[in-house]
Amino acid sequence: MFKNGKLFLPPPRDGSDFKELFKRLAAAGAGRPLGKDGFPAGPWTPELLAEAISRIDSNRIGVDVRTVQLWFQENEKGISAANIRWLARVFGCDDPVATSEWQMELSAAQSRLSAKRREWKRAGSSVAQENPDTARAATLDDDTASPAELKWETDANGPRRRFGLARKSEAFFTHGSPLNLPASVFAGVTALGFLSYIMGIHSATYGRTDGVVKQVGFLWTANWTLVFMVFLPLFFAFVTELVTFWKDDGRPKLVGIHNKMDSDDGWARSVEASSYSYWAVFLICVLFAGLFQWIGVCLLPLMKGGGKYATDWGKLAIVRPELISVPEEVVFTGLAYLYMCLCFYLFFVGLILLYTVVHDLWRIGRASKNWPEADYQRELNEVGLRVMLGIFRCTVLGVLIAIVMKLQSAYLTSRGENIVAWLVDDMSSAFYGGNDVSDGIAYRMPTHYSSFLVVFSTRVVFGYGAIRSGGGSRVQVPLWKMSAVVALLVACYLLIDTFAGFSILLGVGVLFAIYGLFDPGLGRWQASKLGNNQSVL
Repeated sequence: MFKNGKLFLPPPRDGSDFKELFKRLAAAGAGRPLGKDGFPAGPWTPELLAEAISRIDSNRIGVDVRTVQLWFQENEKGISAANIRWLARVFGCDDPVATSEWQMELSAAQSRLSAKRREWKRAGSSVAQENPDTARAATLDDDTASPAELKWETDANGPRRRFGLARKSEAFFTHGSPLNLPASVFAGVTALGFLSYIMGIHSATYGRTDGVVKQVGFLWTANWTLVFMVFLPLFFAFVTELVTFWKDDGRPKLVGIHNKMDSDDGWARSVEASSYSYWAVFLICVLFAGLFQWIGVCLLPLMKGGGKYATDWGKLAIVRPELISVPEEVVFTGLAYLYMCLCFYLFFVGLILLYTVVHDLWRIGRASKNWPEADYQRELNEVGLRVMLGIFRCTVLGVLIAIVMKLQSAYLTSRGENIVAWLVDDMSSAFYGGNDVSDGIAYRMPTHYSSFLVVFSTRVVFGYGAIRSGGGSRVQVPLWKMSAVVALLVACYLLIDTFAGFSILLGVGVLFAIYGLFDPGLGRWQASKLGNNQSVL
């Protein structure tokens, strides 16, 4: 029998469960278009069926091919209520009556499969006896095949959960109180500050060979105090706010899923799609930025009594042994670098999550092109606006972090006595002339490179968001203002310590950055309110 040019098989109503019923229909190619010769085109494959379901106009998010693969496999997985609807459309050949009949048949078949699974569990499944949570999970009509799912695996020691770095990292931002992560970062640097007081390196000076006495105490180090006490906690707070909004409110609203579990599953698939990125960032931050950098910059100079790096709080034991011993310095720097590499891993996790939010929004928006309703497009624009404003705030903080890192590195090579006096002298030299305060000693500066990675990665995420948002055509947001502020901050970063008076430009950029954090729309809200008031009058 054929309907709408496709092979149609009526519901058998023979009491089969979902696995038995689906196997017969897939082998027969039910719902597939006829070939050019007028004969059925052949059986379904997971790829063909996933593509057919994703092409349904009313299905905004499609279906993952890994989910469809589970339907073909011999396992206990069934099918979710949402996917029953789409599968019924395929088997019903887009005929309303046939689709309704197949929806009832598939729902009944899934219920029979669930009943069988409960019987199997009651019959004495060893895994279910050892862990009751598995038995409860088996009764759920969940057909998700994504790696994001927390699967139980059985080995010689019994059932265990498979570790997923992407989901574990995402949980730092989306689980628990939004204050947890920023407070933890602040608490960590506060603990290091107390340790520096105890060890006597919180405020310390040393005389350089050229006669300059420099302040290199831990609490005078801008890239530790400002970054970990102010900028990183704010960055984590803004990322947490944006990702939580997208996961709990924005995404379910746009995809039209009333069951939050289905929306969470779609978000989990998006997070897991970047799992290799999480591992790559973890290895770079922990091994290279953490362990190897600590060995090269701190441990080896402390062991050898010197090196080609500028003296800072991490190498005070070399020039001021009366303040702190080498073993104490090794322990303190080891703790500090461990804390630093973990914090910057979470920083890059935040950037990956921002990218994931933008990509998820763009994918949903692209799928909604067949939905010209004004209300839906308005919701899409509102969500896109909020996402872009949040990304702008995070971008500003990311560039500020890179600026502070490079400032501290440049200060150590300069002739300034402390970082504040160095910036003031640079500002004065632009107006009154005088000696170039940047004329210092040449040292290796690995922080210049790491700060460049920070500003580059942050700028890439902002650029991706600006491109995917589509400018004013989709999201009514002053992207050109945001881009101008970000470009100004990047210019400030690049021009640090390159000419006398660079601190003036830096001060202007910081003022714009602070204003952007409070009003990321850069005056848009005030203009909107004024326009609304005028329209009322």
